[in-house]
Amino acid sequence: MNKVSHLDAAPAARTATAQVHEAIKQGILDGHYRPHDYIRETSMARELKVSRTPVREALRELVSEGWLEAIPHHGARVVAWTERDAREVFELRLVLEPMAAGMACRLMEPSRLKQLEALASRMEVLAEPMEPTAEARNEIAVLNHEFHRELIRASNNQRLYTVLDMVVRTSIIRRNFDLYDREAMQRSMRHHHEILQAIRAQSPGWAESIMHAHLLSARKLHESVADAAPRDRQEPLS
Repeated sequence: MNKVSHLDAAPAARTATAQVHEAIKQGILDGHYRPHDYIRETSMARELKVSRTPVREALRELVSEGWLEAIPHHGARVVAWTERDAREVFELRLVLEPMAAGMACRLMEPSRLKQLEALASRMEVLAEPMEPTAEARNEIAVLNHEFHRELIRASNNQRLYTVLDMVVRTSIIRRNFDLYDREAMQRSMRHHHEILQAIRAQSPGWAESIMHAHLLSARKLHESVADAAPRDRQEPLS
């Protein structure tokens, strides 16, 4: 008998819901669930070997967080990002993420710094070829999300982390890396290393300025692609 699917105690039920929540969220980040894909209670419960109750609760939470949208009489589906969504996300990140980088300068743990350095180095290696493969770009997107997430966590500000975790979506970062040429890709990777250099130097102003430049560069790419595409052919950023 599967233990996860027969949890009766409230804390255990909460754990099951959290596990389902994380599994669905990671599936969205990894691209397993695409924009407009429906997440079905029955199939998800069967796949994760849990009852439908934690799946239902997890879907409700993901809708409230903006990862899914509830479609009447159809269920919950993955949200598709628009140009406006991307613009609003960058506006928030440009204010909050440099703040998190500056705070990390004072609170960074050596073990987390080592982890961030490993992530930055791995991304740099993947970005080195003249034309990184689709698999390499996909791995860079996943590693990039982890890099930014761990850097924000290093701020040791739970509310700041919670807010940014809701707006920093690999879905738009992934689309960004698909469009980067080699020069832009390598510039982005250098930004990661320079942010870490500023953190090692315990220079909040330096870390904040590089993070700001890093995000401005990504936003500029989104804007240039949106401006170049015919209006009837533009796709949601995802």
